[in-house]
Formats: sequence, C-alpha cells, structure tokens
Amino acid sequence: MQLTHKVIQILDHLEKIQPFNVKDSLDGTRKYLEAMSLQLSGKKESVALIEEFNIPKENHSIPVRIYRPKGKDTQNTSAIIYIHGGWFIAGGYETHDAVARKLANTTSSVIIFVDYRLAPEHPFPAGFNDCIDTVEWVVENAKTLGIDTNNIGIIGDSAGGALATAVSTQIGKYFKFQVLIYPAADNSLNSESWKTYENGPVLNKPGGVEAWNHYLPEHEADNPLAIPVLIKDFKETPATLIILAEHDPLIDDGKQLSENMKNAGVPLHTSLYKDMIHGFMHMGEILDETQMAIDEMASFAHQNFENIQENL
Repeated sequence: MQLTHKVIQILDHLEKIQPFNVKDSLDGTRKYLEAMSLQLSGKKESVALIEEFNIPKENHSIPVRIYRPKGKDTQNTSAIIYIHGGWFIAGGYETHDAVARKLANTTSSVIIFVDYRLAPEHPFPAGFNDCIDTVEWVVENAKTLGIDTNNIGIIGDSAGGALATAVSTQIGKYFKFQVLIYPAADNSLNSESWKTYENGPVLNKPGGVEAWNHYLPEHEADNPLAIPVLIKDFKETPATLIILAEHDPLIDDGKQLSENMKNAGVPLHTSLYKDMIHGFMHMGEILDETQMAIDEMASFAHQNFENIQENL
C-alpha cells in the first residue's frame, strides 16, 4: 500500500485525535467521528437557509435538517435525500454538515438530511424505517417544502450507502438517481480488500465486526434490506453512481454491489478515486478529491433531473 503525502498527513492527524470525556467504546466511536469531521472538513460554506424539524411517528420522531442552496428560488426546487454514514452506530448533523452544505450549493438542490435512529439502541430495521418514512413524508409534503416531486434523488455514504440501496429497492419510484459513496454493502468482512486493510487506514476489522453486531439482530442475519450484496431484486433502483476509494477495506464489497446492480440492468456508473481512503468526503481541508467528488455527484444529479439545466 503506497499512500500519498497528503493521506499520510491525514492519518498522522487522526492518530492524535483524543475524544473528550469518553464513557465507553461506543461513545468514543461517536465522538471520534465528530472530531475527525470538524477538524478535517475545512471551512463550511454558507447556504441560504438551514431548517430543522421533527417528523412525528407513533412512538418517536425523526429529526430532519434541510439545507437550502444559495441563490435558488425556494419553490419547486430539486431535492436530495442524504443518508449519513458512521457504521450504523454513529454520525449525525454535525459530522456531515460540511458535506451537506457543499452538496446543496453545488447541486442547486435542497438537501434533506435524515438523522435516523442509531444502533445499538435502535438496531435494524429502525434506521431503515426512519429513512423510508422520511422519503414518504417529504413526497407527501413536497408542496409545503417547495420541492418538485419529479426531481428527487438520494445519496448515502458508507452505512448510509447500505441504507440508501435498500430504500431505493423499495421506493425507488420517487428517485431520479442514487449515489452510493463507499457503501458498507456486506457484513461478512472477508473480501480481499478486508484482508489487505483489516488494520486500516481509518476502518479496521474489529470495529466493523462490532458495528455490524450492534446493528444486525441474529434473526435479521440474511435480510437483504440490511445487507445490500444479498439483494436480488433491483427493479425500482434508479440510475446509480457508486464512488469507491482505492485504499478502503470496503472497496471490494462496493465492487460486488456494483456488479450485482449491473447484472440486474440498473443504469450504473462506478467511479474509483485513486489514492483515496475511507471517509475522504470529510477531508476537504487537505484533499482536492473531496470537491472533485462533490462536483461529480452534482453533474450526475443534473444529468438525471428533469429540465434542471434550464434553471442553473
């Protein structure tokens, strides 16, 4: 494994992160991701407006944050549902704030960020159900939100990529496209890339095993909606862009998911970011590839949204 100077610089920085007042390993994981994102994401772009609200459900509510792009009319706007990563056990508003802001402005779309329930407090299918319920709520309330129901996409990174894949197989009729950023597609963790990178960088195999054990109850161990590489039916899946990082233990699982989608006839483009590591979307302070990936996603969105070019 040959890493670039910039990647080595990042890894050296990551080794020095010491989360404050950690209660246990789970708390440490959550605080570490927050610290990494805040320290390496770079300056946050300003957007026109950020709104937060809760979608009421029978026994809980789903927190949602909306980012409205600069210089865009608030009526009949394209929208992107964003499902965040964090091994199903971490992540939220602050870990992905910089990414969401960049996406809003670059795509000229409203970004709808779902703060779904996390494991182990809420194992599968809680987070998945939250994502489904959010999409359906957005569609039902599109007029009030100023959203064009003919121009909705979905993006998920890492664990969020697994969730987005599953959501699209169920209600993909609502989406013009989907983007999966280094998706966590398989819980077996026995691919060649996991053997190569089982000790990192960024992810390691013991952490992955622990996360999947937190997320996936035994009776759901073969559920394709939890484990995307098991999905056979992609009939509702929209045009898909899969972004992979070269030095990532998840790369082979992402390639397998890509192959499965291709064989199922999904319109698909897979993009490999050479020299990159897992989580590079949070490292825009140092890596040019972060903005390159944002630009690629924006281009893909514009290609798939209806008549969107007229409004850019």
